[in-house]
Amino acid sequence: MSIRFDGRVAIVTGAGNGLGRCHALGLAERGAKVVVVDFGGARDGSGGSSEAARKVVAEIEAKGGEAMAHGANVTDMAQVTDMVEKTMARWGRVDILVNNAGILRDKTFSKMDLADFKTVVDVHLIGSVNCTKAVWEIMRAQNYGRIVFTSSGSGIYGNFGQSNYGAAKAGVVGLMNVLHQEGSKNDIRVNTLAPTAATRMTEELLPKEALDLMTPESITPGLLVLVAENAPSKFILSAGCGTFARIVIEETDGVYFPETERTPEQIAARLGEICDTRGKAPLPGAFDQTKKLIAKAAAAKGVSVPGLS
Repeated sequence: MSIRFDGRVAIVTGAGNGLGRCHALGLAERGAKVVVVDFGGARDGSGGSSEAARKVVAEIEAKGGEAMAHGANVTDMAQVTDMVEKTMARWGRVDILVNNAGILRDKTFSKMDLADFKTVVDVHLIGSVNCTKAVWEIMRAQNYGRIVFTSSGSGIYGNFGQSNYGAAKAGVVGLMNVLHQEGSKNDIRVNTLAPTAATRMTEELLPKEALDLMTPESITPGLLVLVAENAPSKFILSAGCGTFARIVIEETDGVYFPETERTPEQIAARLGEICDTRGKAPLPGAFDQTKKLIAKAAAAKGVSVPGLS
């Protein structure tokens, strides 16, 4: 079945260059009206110009698509609100939000200034919160919405010198998990893309041979799946170099310790059992973890706890 976005309105942040530009072009090619949002700053977030966003709009329009540019800084809620208001004034709805804007200020944690830590978290995490908050009630009223957060292997697995970036990128996964639950009754599906691509953010970090494989175009098809009408929800998609994989957060079955054995020494001695992956499973939500742990304790003690089924 062909994936199309005819009649849909999509907002893509950080869309003046790299991956965001590719996402904007990909959505437009399949029929979406696209808001190209880009502050136009340097890789570290300094400066600012709407020229890059306007160029992407021109590309879309040259191919017969519809688009508008906006220079909102995603950390400024007033600017984000203005961007959404202008979108509504022009097209009357917002169906898709791709939170892609980002900056880098890499240093080891010991050398990092806290202002640089906060700035990166503000752009990646709070910027995603601002944009999502600005469209949330619109999507609820429509009973339709598709939202994607952009994470990274740095947030999920860690990367030396990126404590600020990694913390922010892990934060958006937690945000996705909650908004998936809160948006489900209004058909708002919330997913996360964990890409690796050759962009301004990575061009100085890898050899040319690797960068040649890491095209943004090799990632965008996966993004389009995450915002499609039949999209999944609460899905973390790893994407790069034309390979796509699912990242799953799981919990092992666990080991119950009776009170007489509930000591640090006993727990340390049985870490192998605690880590046994037989019976591991993803959990739908935090309360499912609570119920699982209560159930194991209740079974061990031979007691019945109402409401666990």
